[in-house]
Amino acid sequence: MSFYESLGFLVFGSRLRRLSEAFLADVNKIYASHELQFDAAWFPVFYILSRQETVSIRDISDELGISHSAVSQLVSSLQQKGLIKTATADDDARKKVVAFTAKGKKLQQQVQPVWEALQQAMGTLVQEGKHSKTILTAISEIEQGLQNESVFNRVQNILHHK
Repeated sequence: MSFYESLGFLVFGSRLRRLSEAFLADVNKIYASHELQFDAAWFPVFYILSRQETVSIRDISDELGISHSAVSQLVSSLQQKGLIKTATADDDARKKVVAFTAKGKKLQQQVQPVWEALQQAMGTLVQEGKHSKTILTAISEIEQGLQNESVFNRVQNILHHK
């Protein structure tokens, strides 16, 4: 049994981070090996824009469950690279909407086959383990549990009841 396995939930976050970093590094290696100037961190915005022609920063923030500020920073970075453009929404001058530039749309079309292959490869990977098939369901359940009550509050409740 490895060090991480022996400590169970005490290193849960560390194991998830390690797994995430390895996964994202491999995905970025795939893009690089196919000479695609794409970063895995851009995926959520690219994917949302691949389904909608324009989308507001607020809608991206809400859909991803991350702060408006974090989305704005990512959008600014993608805009500096010439991949997306921003405009004022037709229906609300206070709202900023984003859309692909021609360069961004071309890149999205180039990375689409990688996304499809990744989906297929991950489907195969999770079939290899006895419990792997339920990992997405398990993650969703944990996310929902954390929305109901944070780890901080859960630990505080235990410590205050001792």
